[in-house]
Amino acid sequence: MNGTAKGPAPVSRKTGQWAFALLSSTMLAGIPAGVLAQDTTIPTTSANTAQPAPAPAPQPQGDIIQTIAVQGAQRLEPQTILTYIDIRPGQEYTQVLADQALKDLYQTELFANASVRNENGNVVIEVTENPVINRIILEGNKRLKNDKIVPEIKLAPRQIFTRSKVRADVARIIELYKRQGRFAATVEPKTVQLSQNRVDLVFEITEGPKSKVRQINIIGNEVFSDGDLKGEMVTKESRLVNFFSGNTSYDPDRLAFDQQKLREFYLTEGYVDFRVVSAVAELTPDKEDFIITYVVEEGERYKFGDVKVDSNLRDFDSDTMTRQLNIESGAWYDAKRIEDITEQLTELAGTFGYAFADVRPQFVRNKDELTMDVTLVISEAPRVYVERVDVNGNTLTQDKVIRREMRVAEGDAFNSLAVKRSTNRINSLGFFQEGFEIEQAETADPDRIILEANVEEQPTGELQLSAGFSSIESFLLAASIRQRNFRGRGQTVGAGVQWSRFSRSANLSFTEPYVFDRNISAGIDLYRRDINSFNFVGRDRNTTFEQSTTGAQLRLGVPLTEYFTLIGSYTLNIDDITLDENTFFADFDGDGVRTCEPLLAGRFLCDVIGSRTSSILGANLIYDTLNSRFRPSAGEQATLAVNFAGLGGDVKYIKAELRARKFWRVLGNFIFSLSAEGGYIKGLEDRGGPGVDDVLLTDRFFLGEPQIRGFDIRGVGPRVLRQPILDDGSGNPVVITDRNRISDDAIGGNTYYLGRAELEIPLGSGAADLGLRPSVFVDVGALFNVTAPTLTQSPFPGGLSFQVRDASGNPLFISEDGLPTLETVDSNGNPLSPLNQTIDPFQEVFLGDSASPRVSVGIGVNWNSPFGPFRIDFAHVLKKQPGDDTKRFSFNVGTQF
Repeated sequence: MNGTAKGPAPVSRKTGQWAFALLSSTMLAGIPAGVLAQDTTIPTTSANTAQPAPAPAPQPQGDIIQTIAVQGAQRLEPQTILTYIDIRPGQEYTQVLADQALKDLYQTELFANASVRNENGNVVIEVTENPVINRIILEGNKRLKNDKIVPEIKLAPRQIFTRSKVRADVARIIELYKRQGRFAATVEPKTVQLSQNRVDLVFEITEGPKSKVRQINIIGNEVFSDGDLKGEMVTKESRLVNFFSGNTSYDPDRLAFDQQKLREFYLTEGYVDFRVVSAVAELTPDKEDFIITYVVEEGERYKFGDVKVDSNLRDFDSDTMTRQLNIESGAWYDAKRIEDITEQLTELAGTFGYAFADVRPQFVRNKDELTMDVTLVISEAPRVYVERVDVNGNTLTQDKVIRREMRVAEGDAFNSLAVKRSTNRINSLGFFQEGFEIEQAETADPDRIILEANVEEQPTGELQLSAGFSSIESFLLAASIRQRNFRGRGQTVGAGVQWSRFSRSANLSFTEPYVFDRNISAGIDLYRRDINSFNFVGRDRNTTFEQSTTGAQLRLGVPLTEYFTLIGSYTLNIDDITLDENTFFADFDGDGVRTCEPLLAGRFLCDVIGSRTSSILGANLIYDTLNSRFRPSAGEQATLAVNFAGLGGDVKYIKAELRARKFWRVLGNFIFSLSAEGGYIKGLEDRGGPGVDDVLLTDRFFLGEPQIRGFDIRGVGPRVLRQPILDDGSGNPVVITDRNRISDDAIGGNTYYLGRAELEIPLGSGAADLGLRPSVFVDVGALFNVTAPTLTQSPFPGGLSFQVRDASGNPLFISEDGLPTLETVDSNGNPLSPLNQTIDPFQEVFLGDSASPRVSVGIGVNWNSPFGPFRIDFAHVLKKQPGDDTKRFSFNVGTQF
């Protein structure tokens, strides 16, 4: 290279390559021949052996790419495929360039196979596209249905099949099973090849057994036993006693929660330095169970030191609040008490309008004295007023239906108790989702707040067809339709019919909770009830009298205060009570008139037959603070009901009843309830004669199953027993006292009382999902205060025989063929024998009219079964009175379809 240049001149890529080759050959020419002797043969000539051979001509490193062709593409355009790689015509083809192109193609996950080859500058890219998924099939999944798995799968029909996405979906499915406690679950993906490069993707699932917690080990605990600590945990060991618990399977989230539960337990006992050193869950070799091991340090136990309140609110005096804390210095430290007091102070501040009051406990630990000083600091906050109330989410329900349940209005001072009461009232409507809460939203002004009622409506219409079997009513059928939020106005309309062995009824009802948008409720009920009353002969029920009631009731309710409501009512009933004339009517005096015969029916039944009209005025005073009308867990309710019959009509009495119940949450999620009720009815006219009560049999109280468990239906209270009298063979009477051979008629009472204590036991999530709610109970009650009826007794021996007559009072005779007939003589003119009926000897006994309490204890289970609500009770009677009928087992079940 000669000459000089003023500056670098641009050169083409091809010129640069030739220059590089020329420079390389020039440099090689200066290398001693000996160095190159091992790789290059230098030719010589006879003419001039001393001259070196000329350098070889330069060779390019690769071909220059002239064209690029794509082969094998089906769905993708070749030009689209070329955009995924960096190979272009005019480039020098190298293996590095080809390898990078293959990486780029596979990275798209569009191709199952790809290759790049060079044919003298013509590059050919050959691809095999990944198939398209035709459908996704799940096989072997029984515990997790398709609707639980499919939403977690990212692949879908008409998407491109890729191995990486399949692996990800397999991992997601396995994770779902791990959440269910099935750590041995496996998923095998397979494909079924179809035409047009399509595949069916099949996930073959082996669910495996549910991984249980075989054992929980606790190391380091000295003060409390393993049993005490395991009782605080949510996770339970797989034991027979925990069969109904859904927490025996392993769950990593539950493991972390149990550590928190242990710390909370120790903090309530004063061990403030307690910590969980480690928590390890080990899967057994068979992958069926887990063994969990906790290592804990308990530390020292602390007592309360100085506990005081430091208030920055003007309405809260620190010294006064401190004196009301009721925590003594020197008592064992309990973090739960501090938490409860903090919540109470926050709620108390809210009742004074300080919605944003912040109560923060500050702790000072004295390690030398093992005491904990606590200062409850109430930060300064402005009084807050409600700027507005927003109602959101209601599509059917009108705004006014929700707003009229609010106990705080726009412009009012904020009051946390009023907000809580508003929440309970809206929940009690039953129109919206469970757990509804009124939310609080801050505004730009520190003394203003927005209340938001974000509701989620749920169906309020009920169309029910049911069939079932009850130990009370035997087989029963029912159909009803009801709308509890008619036209979104909060009105209730309903209609229903019911049929069973002993009763038939039909009803129509309508209730308007706010008449003309005023806080006055009104309603009307129309009904027809046909009841077959019965007595017992042993365990067999026999129909005694039939009562048909047609009636209507008008109701009007007015709230007196926030918690007191007065409801007035007027009821008009037309009753028709009849006895089977063929069974209970006879003509003993021979005058041809069949009448109700006490020897057959008993005086108490003969007194009740006939048609009557009842005109009843009623008043109900109700006190209600329950947090829910459907399934209460807190609050109380009391009702005083007074009814007066005699404003016209044929029946005159005054009846009063008092009912009360209260609910508490105890021991965590246990629900304890107490209920009591009592009633008294007084007849206002003398119905005449000894042994006749002033109150009709059909108006009296009755007590038994289901009101007091452990006793049969109408099994408590006054009754008349008709006992057969047999001849001992020597002409002496023997009275039968076996309850299976005597007739038992309950006649009710004019006074009763009833009490119940019940504890509902919470179960694990698995049993709760099944709708199981067990409880233990104690029932106490009595029914009494009725005029002793006039008792009857047939002659002994032989009983009593009387002439049988037809429905028109005509005497019946025995025909020649033995059948009843009105003929008095046979075909030959001979007189026929009269048809007589004989009553075997018996005596009646009056029992059960005692105010002494009847007591029973037992266990029961409510179950929202797949075929309908189910209730079963086992009860044992601790105390009863002569004549009472006991019953150890009862149940009620139905279904909807």
